[in-house]
Amino acid sequence: MEAVLAIAIGILTGSGVYLLLRPRTFQVIMGLTLISYAVNLFIFSTGRLKVDSEPVLVEGFKFTLANTADPMPQALVLTAIVIGFAMTALFLVVLLASRGLTGTDHVDGKEPSGPQE
Repeated sequence: MEAVLAIAIGILTGSGVYLLLRPRTFQVIMGLTLISYAVNLFIFSTGRLKVDSEPVLVEGFKFTLANTADPMPQALVLTAIVIGFAMTALFLVVLLASRGLTGTDHVDGKEPSGPQE
């Protein structure tokens, strides 16, 4: 389970860095979003990956951190998801305003003059 999560975090981070290095603004925004998802998974994994553990306290069940999931990373990830959605919406509005003002969606605000890929 830990290996699958580590591979998923690595793929999300690698894809996000690749998109951050692209010249178009929308690709940069998607790269930031993928990196934020990777960070959320990493923070969530710090709360221990536990299968078949009780999420809340149950009568007759001994309460120790070894038996239950840690709620702090879950709360942090939930907050980060909400903030991430708001920031993505703000970035998209800025993207649309920039495209309206400059007429292009390149990061530097001008079309490249050399040969295209």
